[in-house]
Amino acid sequence: MNPRLKAQVIADWRGLPEVPFPRDTAKTTGPLVEKLLGSLGLNQRIREEEIKAAWQGLVGDFLARHAAPASLAQGVLSVHVLQPTVHFELERVWKKTLLTKLQERFGKATVREIRFRLG
Repeated sequence: MNPRLKAQVIADWRGLPEVPFPRDTAKTTGPLVEKLLGSLGLNQRIREEEIKAAWQGLVGDFLARHAAPASLAQGVLSVHVLQPTVHFELERVWKKTLLTKLQERFGKATVREIRFRLG
């Protein structure tokens, strides 16, 4: 049915002129939220939480039980490690692999370096 004819029929039936609804001018809030978070300095904190959430999937169950990301500051991810042997393994064997995985997932600017600390 023609929209104009439909509006005319409804207006005649109601006895009042039919006022069409305005067009939907809603916009997505994503860019606005990102801008707001950036102005508040929370982008880095959001990235840190995303890395913590993805940690187990990146390193596996065993390493996730023995090491956890503590903080992300200026592109340096600090990881707390529970045992010296796991620290040695992460530092000597897994560091480059983990850094590559993190950079692929979160970008090279987000994670530039990983530092493992006992504690």
